[in-house]
Amino acid sequence: MAWAELSLAGHSWLAWVGWLWLASSTVLIIWVVLQQRSPVATLAWIMLLGALPLVGLAVYAYFGPQHVRRQRLKRWHTRAVLMSQKDLALLREHRPNPPVWAQQHARLIEASCSLPLCSARGLQLLATGASTFDALLAQIAAAQDHIHLEYYIFEPDQTGCSVLAALAEKAAQGVRVRLLVDAIGSSRLLSRRHRDKLAPLLAAGGELTAFHPRKLDLLRPLVNLRTHRKIAVIDGRVGMLGGINISDVQNGRFRPKDAWRDTHLLLHGSAVRWLQYVFLLDWHYASGRQPAQNEEILPEAEPVGDIPVQIVASGPDSESEAIHRAVIDALGLAQQRIWLSTPYFVPTEPAKTALTNAALRGVEVRLIVPQRSDSRIVSAAARSYYSELQAVGVLIHEYAGRMFHAKTLVVDDSYSMIGSANFDNRSFRLNFEVAAVLYDRGMNQQLARLFEEDLAKCRLVPVNRRVPPQQKLFEALARLGSPLL
Repeated sequence: MAWAELSLAGHSWLAWVGWLWLASSTVLIIWVVLQQRSPVATLAWIMLLGALPLVGLAVYAYFGPQHVRRQRLKRWHTRAVLMSQKDLALLREHRPNPPVWAQQHARLIEASCSLPLCSARGLQLLATGASTFDALLAQIAAAQDHIHLEYYIFEPDQTGCSVLAALAEKAAQGVRVRLLVDAIGSSRLLSRRHRDKLAPLLAAGGELTAFHPRKLDLLRPLVNLRTHRKIAVIDGRVGMLGGINISDVQNGRFRPKDAWRDTHLLLHGSAVRWLQYVFLLDWHYASGRQPAQNEEILPEAEPVGDIPVQIVASGPDSESEAIHRAVIDALGLAQQRIWLSTPYFVPTEPAKTALTNAALRGVEVRLIVPQRSDSRIVSAAARSYYSELQAVGVLIHEYAGRMFHAKTLVVDDSYSMIGSANFDNRSFRLNFEVAAVLYDRGMNQQLARLFEEDLAKCRLVPVNRRVPPQQKLFEALARLGSPLL
């Protein structure tokens, strides 16, 4: 009798667990469906939540599509205030004419992120971390009015401390210094352990703000909604952007043997104002302080340069996916070549289709990715796409030795893009990113030469590469999670 009662109780307990599992899975699945994401990503989350509802809920809370509806309202208000600045209004009125072949492309970018075509008086390609940090420190030393920096990773190491010391010195001289860092990417800098590294800058009057601090939402710490941007604006006249963070890992001065290979861009001229606009939008959004109408942050307009440049900014605060659209459209413009460099290659379906379409119509498509990435899962997911790309003629090159972190695009002989965005779902849809589109033959040739130099350090992935069964399974499983990466 006792055994029968115990067995009955056990069945009853299992029944309750089953009903709880079914109810929780149903609620979570409805929640995911109502987010109205892409069907592939939605199905991936449904599979995870259905199989592991409790674990899946925790994963979804941290890595799912956390929306920023309240934050969006604040950003929209900030945009309106910034766009009303007289200097930006003049830039919009006196924009240069793009090349005929690029008119619709430039219109697409402006329609998706409100940033019009502008111009630069000079461009400097920076192909190493050491040259980038030398240029940054030189520009900081020359600053007269303000210094605005925004970085995903700002480490309190030798490189970071040298930049902080330079900033503190200028702040003590009366230059306005604003430093915006991502709360997760720069968590070491913001930790109590390294407060002494920031103390001189703050004591001198410099300002520091963390983007999406974890305390913003304890249950959902906005892991996905990061600022992945790398921006430097000096006096509103000199700007820098690209893939290089503030870290010894990317500085050949301190890591001569294994510093990451990366690319950055320095530009002069009126296009810097739109880079300034992107920074100020992030700064006032993160700090909570709205910009003043008469704030002297945009100096008198400079003469229009002769190099057409367009800043492109995208992020989860907008559904327009400006960089994603710009990349896909640029791939569609290609007639001769597409040379793409990216450290993380997990393409969306539209981006993959654009690449394969180009190859199928006879465009030379070459892709450089790292042989050894800092993420095994992302590398495995990337390799799962190799065979179908190679089947249509895409040439895939893996950069050997040090980590390859450059994010550049060369199309034909007059179009190029340099920025912070990887060729993956996270950069296209989940993070705040920025890039510069350059309608310039000279910069296109410089980037093409740099690409060829990188090719010399790569191995061409064979079409019929041999993959052990266990590795093939790992790559297939990693690809299943590609919409979530």
